[in-house]
Amino acid sequence: MQALAKVRHIRITPMKARRVVNLIRGKQAAEAMAILKFAPQAASEPIFKLVQAAVANAKVKADASNTFFNEDDLFVSEAFVDEGTTLKRFQPRAQGRAFQILKRTSHITIVVATPDELVAKAAKKTAKKGGN
Repeated sequence: MQALAKVRHIRITPMKARRVVNLIRGKQAAEAMAILKFAPQAASEPIFKLVQAAVANAKVKADASNTFFNEDDLFVSEAFVDEGTTLKRFQPRAQGRAFQILKRTSHITIVVATPDELVAKAAKKTAKKGGN
């Protein structure tokens, strides 16, 4: 079981969001949420909500396909931050000049999966390498 959650155009710089995402990549979903809950960075709150959304998406997906689902089995298989649009603002400076301020945004993606999904993905990758 693999589930995805995305947030787009969030007003956090990609560099700051990547610092937080790197903390949880590869961890179990419950452990990732515990780390994010107590992380001091401002980006940890929206990423915490995103992990919760990915877990909820996995639960809905399991219910729809009528398969067994255990929340404790999920782990963060993929987590990445892409750069979003940049808002350009101007601040007045001395002698009639304008100073440009760049307000950066991010697109954050979290994918949670079960361990059997990881094993299937690894087997597929090795089969692909052996065929070449």
